[in-house]
Formats: sequence, structure tokens, C-alpha cells
Amino acid sequence: MAEYIGAIDIGTSGVRFVVFDHNAIAVASAYQEVPLYYPEPGWVEQDPEQLVEMTLAVIRAALAQGDIRPTDLAAVGLTNQRETTIVWDRPTGKPVYPAIVWQDRRTAGRCRELQDTEAARMIRARAGLPIDPYFSATKLEWLLENVSGLAARAARGEVLFGTVDTWLLWHLTGKHLTEPTNASRTLLYDIHEGEFDPDLLSLFDIPVACLPTVRPSLSVFGHTLPDLFGARIPVAGILGDQQAALFGQTCFTAGEAKATWGTGAFLLMNTGQLPIASEHGLLTTIAYAPPDEAPFYAIEGSIFVAGAVIQWLRDGLGLIEDAAQSNALAQGVSSTENVYFVPALTGLGAPHWDPYARGTILGITRGTRREHIVRAALEGIAYQTYDVVRALEHDTGECLSELRIDGGAARNDFLCQFQSDLLGIPLVRPSILETTALGAAFAAGVSSGFWEDLAALRSLYRVEQRYTPLMKEAKRERLLANWTRAVERAKDWERETE
Repeated sequence: MAEYIGAIDIGTSGVRFVVFDHNAIAVASAYQEVPLYYPEPGWVEQDPEQLVEMTLAVIRAALAQGDIRPTDLAAVGLTNQRETTIVWDRPTGKPVYPAIVWQDRRTAGRCRELQDTEAARMIRARAGLPIDPYFSATKLEWLLENVSGLAARAARGEVLFGTVDTWLLWHLTGKHLTEPTNASRTLLYDIHEGEFDPDLLSLFDIPVACLPTVRPSLSVFGHTLPDLFGARIPVAGILGDQQAALFGQTCFTAGEAKATWGTGAFLLMNTGQLPIASEHGLLTTIAYAPPDEAPFYAIEGSIFVAGAVIQWLRDGLGLIEDAAQSNALAQGVSSTENVYFVPALTGLGAPHWDPYARGTILGITRGTRREHIVRAALEGIAYQTYDVVRALEHDTGECLSELRIDGGAARNDFLCQFQSDLLGIPLVRPSILETTALGAAFAAGVSSGFWEDLAALRSLYRVEQRYTPLMKEAKRERLLANWTRAVERAKDWERETE
């Protein structure tokens, strides 16, 4: 019997491969940072071939590190950055253009044209999503319009479209497949009917011939090609990264929620097998789809910039040497001295959905020091999270009793405590912060029989720390009122200069 389960976790900033044992303990892992390219203001791209090369490299490195044979793996799961759009040549597998990353804003004008139209209402009703450059459809439409001859080739099925899961599956197994959590982020997939919608495809003039086949999230998608690892390893269980984090946090019951602080911040609440339409700018999406059963849904708030603002303080401004230093600097002052940092570096996501908003620092005086700026940046992550939690509670009619947190920024004790203070509820940090990888492993495990069922997965969840609120209500209300003022100043900035 195979001893291990593997998980590919390919995010915006890097790709990781983790090997877990039957107790969900990581026994080996490897990581590589993935470069991002910014050819024009608001454009964000990656090299699709680098994504494949780095994925194969970390798998081989982790197996070597743990002295693990490919045949020791019961299966490999996959979780990926969502919405990122790749088109490649069917015969050669070569990309026809760089990957257009989910953060890319080049189609903001097109999205603005569609807002408040009957098309936008149709998309919201069928796909559960608002019109925004974040999603795949306008990216794919842009490629078909701007790459010479691509539209005609796509119509003939000579080129293929996929999000990152589909791109990697093509190179791992030779199959052109996806699953509902990724498909539901394209603006093209009807989350109620469980299929790509002909009317949505027609709206964006996207031919069905270039689309992947959709399989249930918790299923076997194929086996690795023999020349990759010398063995045919099942690829089983695929989830978009935020749904994988929800799965890894064992939020299997309606009303359970998690927040992932990675490059962006993403809050998901499981709503069971009932899709809930948002009235507060959130997304209705698919949490996971078992085989032979209706999918489980989630309501989601997406924040574009969270941990990325800490990277910017390090790489863009040189205010910190590493991310860990931000915790000590923030705790080195008692407050921000009324400095507010709205980290809208690539626009605002939920619940505002303003692609023209820009990063804003307010309240600077001669007494402002780098500690105040760093603390304000961390607080900005928490304020954005607060806004989404309240919107989520209004939509569902349920108040959270706790919020499970994960992602790199969840290591920051200052951020965790401040978030608990703002929300007035406990925050729970698990012992494994890379819950996207754990979620992919869990999905692969239940799909392949490595673990019996969801109850077995829940028994493996381990808590590292629990944060409880300490802030007084009057202070909380004052801080939140000033934050609201700051967000209004950041909105609609870029459009004023057009």
C-alpha cells in the first residue's frame, strides 16, 4: 500500500510540492519562487513554461529530499492560482502568449462597458460573479482579439484554453481537463447547471472547441506520463487555491469560514449545497464537487492585495528587510498615529469592486516613522478582511463564531490579534499554515481512497493558536470609521487621470 500523498500548490508567488503521511504530517517539501512580469502599468504576466518546469523541479526535489519513490505516492493532488489565463498550441503544447495573471487589469475598460447591462445581470445570475478584469473571460477575449490568427485557430480547436490547473494537467497527463472550482471563476461557467454556458461563450465570442472538459473536483483526472517520473502516478483531487484552503481547514459544514492571507486575501464560507446570491459585492462560487452528487457552494470575498503589500514594503520601498520584521516594527509603536494605508495597489476587490482605486496612505505628519507605515499596512489587511466578513454575514444572515486563518501572513502575531480585535471573535490558526497544499492533499486522499471520508480528514485538523479579542468597542468603532473615510479617498483615482 502506498505510504504517502503528494500535493502540488502553485500560487501566484511560488510553487510548492509537499508530501504528507497518513497522519497529515508533512514529511518532505520543496519550493521555488515564480517570477511575475509587468510589461505595462496594470499588466501582470507569467511564463507558462516556467510554471511547468518549476512544478516538475519541486516534485523531484521533494521526493529526493524524503528519499521517496514515485510509487510510494498513492496520488498527487493539485491546487492552483485561479483565473490566470493560458492559451497554448494543441500539437506542440507551447503557449501562444504569456499567462495573463488574475491580478492583471488590462481589460478594465471592457469590464466597464459591460457593467450595469443585461449581460452583467446574466453573468451574475448564472456564473455568480460580477464583471471584473479579475476573471478569465475578458482575458481570453483579449487574447483572441489581439494575438494574430488566434481566434480562427481557437474555433478550429488548434489551440486550447485553460486556467493553471488545466495547463499543468495537460503537461502532467496529456489530458485537457478542469474541475468546477476553477471553471466557476471564468465568467463562462453556469454554477447551477454545471456546464459552460452557451450564452456566456457567445457574449465573449469564445469557441467551445478550445475549452476543457469539466470533471468533479474529487475524482481521478489521469496518471502522470511515464517519462516524467518513471511511474504512472494518479493525479486525483483538484481545487482552486482558495477552495483548497477551505478544504484544508476542514470547513465542510455550512457556516464554517476561513481567511487566507497570501498575495491577496480570500474569505470563503461554506454554504452547503445551496448557492447564495450576494447583495454586498461578494462572489457565489463552488467550494468543491464530489462525484455523483450536487456540488457544495461557498460565498467568497476576494481582496487583491494582502501579503503583497508587505512584499512591496520590502522590495518597492526598502522599509523592511524581510516579512517577519513587519511584526516587530508594528508592535514597536502603540498605534499608527492616525495613519491609514489602503493597499489598493491593483484596485479594490470585494466588497467595493473598483479597478480604478489605487493605494493610498493618509494621515502622514512630520512625526510619522517607518514603524507607523508598516503597522498601517498590516492594519490595512485586517480592515479589508473586516469589510468582507461583515458583507459575508449580511448576505448569509449568519454571524461567524470564529474565523480560521492561514497563509503566510497568518504567521504575523500582530496582524492576527488586531484582526480578532476588529472582528470581536476568535481567530484560529492551525498548525499547518500551508492549508492550500493540505487541502489538495486531502482532496487527493479522499479521491484515491488514501483517507476514507471527510470525517477522517476532520480528525486530522490541529490548532496551533487561538486569538481572542481585547479591544474596547469604542476604540474599534473609531478606527473603523476612519478606515471607511480612507477607502473613499482611494476609490476611482486612476480614472480621474485618463
